[in-house]
This record gives sequence, structure tokens and C-alpha cells, in this order.
Amino acid sequence: TELSVERRFVPESCPRAVRPGDFVRYHYLGAFPDGTRFDSSYDRGSTFNVFVGKGQLIAGMDQALVGMCVNERRFVKIPPKLAYGSEGVPGVIPPNAVLHFDVLLIDLWNSEDEVQVQIYFKPEKCPRTVQVSDFVRYHYNGTFLDGTLFDSSHNRMRTYDTYVGIGWLIPGMDQGLLGMCVGEKRIITIPPFLAYGEDGDGKEIPGQASLVFDVVLLDLHNPKDGIAIENQIVPESCERRSQTGDFLRYHYNGTLLDGTLFDSSYSRNRTYDTYVGKGYVIAGMDEGLLGVCTGEKRRIIIPPHLGYGEEGRGKIPGSAVLVFDIHVVDFHNPSDSVSITVHYKPSNCTVLSKKGDYLKYHYNASLLDGTLLDSTHSLGKTYNIVLGSGQVVLGMDMGLQDMCVGERRTVVIPPHLGYGEDGVEGEVPGSAVLVFDIELLELVSGLPEGYMFVWNGEVSPNLFEEIDQNHDGEVLLEEFSEYIQTQVETGKGKLAPGFDFEKIVKNMFTNQDRDGNGKVTAEEFKLKDQEAKEEHDEL
Repeated sequence: TELSVERRFVPESCPRAVRPGDFVRYHYLGAFPDGTRFDSSYDRGSTFNVFVGKGQLIAGMDQALVGMCVNERRFVKIPPKLAYGSEGVPGVIPPNAVLHFDVLLIDLWNSEDEVQVQIYFKPEKCPRTVQVSDFVRYHYNGTFLDGTLFDSSHNRMRTYDTYVGIGWLIPGMDQGLLGMCVGEKRIITIPPFLAYGEDGDGKEIPGQASLVFDVVLLDLHNPKDGIAIENQIVPESCERRSQTGDFLRYHYNGTLLDGTLFDSSYSRNRTYDTYVGKGYVIAGMDEGLLGVCTGEKRRIIIPPHLGYGEEGRGKIPGSAVLVFDIHVVDFHNPSDSVSITVHYKPSNCTVLSKKGDYLKYHYNASLLDGTLLDSTHSLGKTYNIVLGSGQVVLGMDMGLQDMCVGERRTVVIPPHLGYGEDGVEGEVPGSAVLVFDIELLELVSGLPEGYMFVWNGEVSPNLFEEIDQNHDGEVLLEEFSEYIQTQVETGKGKLAPGFDFEKIVKNMFTNQDRDGNGKVTAEEFKLKDQEAKEEHDEL
């Protein structure tokens, strides 16, 4: 004769219970005491949706639903006076029938509800939060209040990308995303009148359904954003900053806003080398690399419209904000020449190095960032060259000019005067600016340009006869070599310093052997000034 409610299952968590005036969605089985079923929401494939306490239900059910939690199951016995009484329902429920209902509560909300936000993870650093008109990328699991999953971006392995606050989302999600930080995780509970309302979405979401979204925000920007630069390490000494048209070598780690690594020059063990301000890199990087110093480390945050846009690229998803942590190794301009800084010059600096001089010097060679490449000090011997003979890179030939013994200087050589784009495999990176700290230890003056041998005194008028020791009218290489060696040893002549004796002599002999038969005759034999005179006469 009285209402009976048996709580057959009560969930551990019950944040909210039914109150009069709430709207509920529930499943039920309706039967008579003998077990005969008279109705079932399961058979219809849809929940029963109704307001509680507003007379839309029989009195017994109105009372039995109060206090229920979502996912709670109750077995309810309702006497006739709280059901259909003495009249019953013709053809369905006889008069004075006791009704048994097996009830499972699926959903619960009130017309005064608002969006509920539960933050369960928030990053320590939150430099920016979602505002109206921002564009966001987030992952979510969408469930009903009873935990039934209806959608998941994780299953599609693709973020949901949208503007916030301009009507692209259901109103409740527009509200629920505001104020989020990148990396934040929150649960957003949305009543149906701020979601898909009475009709649902026509697919997975039924009418009048509360929705629960478990959201993690991965990305955030605004179409009005420019790049953002965070200086991390700026060298105390910065004599030069990069400008449009400069060529940079830099290392970088590229990540998304949530910290996901998508690329790294370090993993390839090679710098990224490019011109700046000429469209060789994405627009945001072109801008972010201007004004940097060699050795500087900075973070460049690039919105997608200055990055890879809506389409993305490779491991970079569409509409992604990019974060580059860069380290500038060096930069130069194609118009650069050799830079010379003199640190010490002896007071008695009268003899300056020139083309053809034989030089002995010590050096330390490094990159602009200070990475040591090579050092003669570690080898324990000097580096010896003939200046201007192509024995070193062009920039070094230029940097050693007009130097006196004892002088110390730093020579900075751009790559187009050094080892170029290719560098030296395993030793010098391609397109690297080189820095040489040099000390000149010895200088042997060279011969006039074009000469490999000169006389220190008067030339014998019978020179050919003196060379032709066996007086057969022909001079062989052996005779020629022996004669030149004697002149050098006795101080009568001088060879160009720094070259191999045999190579010089052979070169001189070949010049005299005009018919190439391996012998020099008196008719072929001419001194250099005689050759020049004959050419002049011919002209």
C-alpha cells in the first residue's frame, strides 16, 4: 500500500542527486508483481525524458526519482493510489494495479544550470590563456553523464581545431574553453540547452543530453599574433647583429606549444644554414633570425599564419604554433671581406710580408662560436707557406699580407674566401666563418713576381758555356740542376723560397727547352729579361 524504493546499485561518486524541478533521462522496465512486463524504454531504444516534481509523472515515480544519482539503479514498487488508481490504463494497466519499475538514471540537469569546469591539471607556467577569437587545437573525450563515450579526437588521432567564442562551437564549449592554458586539462560539463538541445545532433547525441568533455589544450594563438621572441642567452660582446641578406648557421630544436618535438638540427649533427630575410625559410623564422648575435640563444614562437599554415607539413599538424629554440653558430654576408684585428705589432716593423715571401707562423683556427678546429701549437711546429701562391685559402693569403715578424693578429675569413659551401669533410663545416689567431715568426723575402731564380750579382756573358760542362752544345737537366745548385750554394744566385728545389729547377729547364726534346741548345737558351725584350720587339 506504500511506495517502496530499493537502491540496488549506488555509484561511489555522486556529485549531484535528483531534486524536484530537475530534468532527467532514465531507462526503465515496467512490470506487474507476477513479472509480466507492460512497458520498457529499452524496447524503444531511447530514454524516458521528463521533469521531476512537475506532475508529468505518476506520483509514485515523481517521489521515487528524488535523490537518485546518475548511474544509480533503483527497484520501485508503486501502489495504485500513487499510480493509475482504480481506473488504470485501458488495454495496458488494469485497475488497482501495483507497478514495479527497474530504473537506471542516465542524465540529470536543471534549467538553471551553467557550464561546469573542473581543472585537474594546470601547468606551472601559463603565459597566456584562451580568449574570445583565439584559435585553439585540443584533444577531447566526449561522454554522457553516465560515462558512455560518444566521440573522441584521440581515436581519430587528430586534434579538434577551431576558433573560440565566435559561434563555431556549441555555446557551452565556447564558454568552457575560455581561460585555459596550453597543457591544461579540464572537464567541461555542459547542460543540453548549451549543447545540442531537444533534438540532439541527429547522430550519436540524443536530445536533452548533458555532455561531458575531458579536454587537454595543445595549442593556442590569435590571427593577429606576430612572432614572440624570448632572449635566453645574449653574449656580452656583440659587435654585429644579423641583417636581411646575411647567411646564418644555427642549431635548433623545433617543438609544438605542448612540447612535442618535431625536428632538431642537433639530431642530424649539422647546423641549418640559410639566408635571412629572403624567403628561404618560413616568414616567422625570417623575422625571428634578424638582430641576432653569434653565440646568441633565443626562443622564437611562430603562429601558424607565419609558419606552415592550415595544412601543416610532415610532423607539423595544420594550424600549429611552432616553438624554435635556436643557437646562432655564425653568420656572414656575401659582401664581407677578410677582417683583420692587430693585437701586437713590434716597434721596428719595417719589413712587411708581400706576395712571394716565405712565411713561418703559428695559428689557432676556430669557428665564430669558439669551437677549435686546428692549432699549430698542438703540433709543435709552424705552418710554412709562400704567400700568394695558393697554398692556403684566399682569405688567409689576404690576411697574412703586410705583416711583420713578431706581429700577432686575428683574421676572420668569410666562407666564400675560405672553404665555401662544402667545407672540409670531418674538419670544417660548410659555409663556416673561420677565425685565425696568428703570430708571424719568420719571413724570407721572396723574388719579384714571375721569377723563380735571380742572380745576386752580374750575370756571366758566357752563361750557356758555363752550364754546358762537357761543351757538346747541349745542356741536359742534370747539368742544369747541378749548375743552379752550385750558384745557390756559393751565394751567386737565389731560388724562390718555400718551393721544392727539384720542382723549381725542372720548371726552369722546361721553360728553356722550347722544342721539348729534353735538351737546351744555345739558340733556345735565353734569360728572362731577354725574353721580355724580344716580346716587346715583336709587338
